[in-house]
Amino acid sequence: MTGFVTAKDCRSGVASGGGATRSRAGLAATRRQCGLDFGRPPGKRARAAGFTYIGILMLVAILSISVTLVSELWYTAQKREKEQELLFVGDQFRRALAMYSANGGSYPKKLEELLKDSRIPGVRRYLRKIYSDPITGGTEWGLVRAAGDVIVGVYSLSNEQPLKQAEFSLANKAFEGKKKYSEWVFSSTPAEGKPGATTPANAGAPTPADSSAAQGDPRPQSRVRR
Repeated sequence: MTGFVTAKDCRSGVASGGGATRSRAGLAATRRQCGLDFGRPPGKRARAAGFTYIGILMLVAILSISVTLVSELWYTAQKREKEQELLFVGDQFRRALAMYSANGGSYPKKLEELLKDSRIPGVRRYLRKIYSDPITGGTEWGLVRAAGDVIVGVYSLSNEQPLKQAEFSLANKAFEGKKKYSEWVFSSTPAEGKPGATTPANAGAPTPADSSAAQGDPRPQSRVRR
């Protein structure tokens, strides 16, 4: 019966207890116990190891590509979600500005005036809070001002290119094909224009039938920080 294999047996190729007889079966058993591949030339063992190494490299490459694709899909999904949030927030500002104008005949000079209208008795709110910019993550907005330094619209300060290029709602139809988020101007007046554009101070507000439309003076792009 074959006993344990020692280091000397592995070097000599003979299992302990095997005596002088070196049968082919005994030699094969000894080599298997010693971790040797009986009957396979050294060159074939080297090639097998080489194929294993190449296989590992291919697996690593495939995993890297998979991680990259997943990251890109996650980034795209996050960006689309932020775009939808920007459209919602911008529409809230647009509606609030329009209601403020409809109730008092003028537009606010500060966004905080949308939180509480001091022109009329009681508490009248058009926004529950000043929203943050979903794209930049900051609280700073670009402002569209008209004559009288009143605010008639807002827009993001981000210069990133939007993913969404079409299929906007009717109110946001002008956003189609825009190259920057800052060109998505949420204005409560018919003339949305570009960032920094001006509109008549009384645009969209009730006016007497015999009054003439006020004309806006060009003003530089303005920003608000909260």
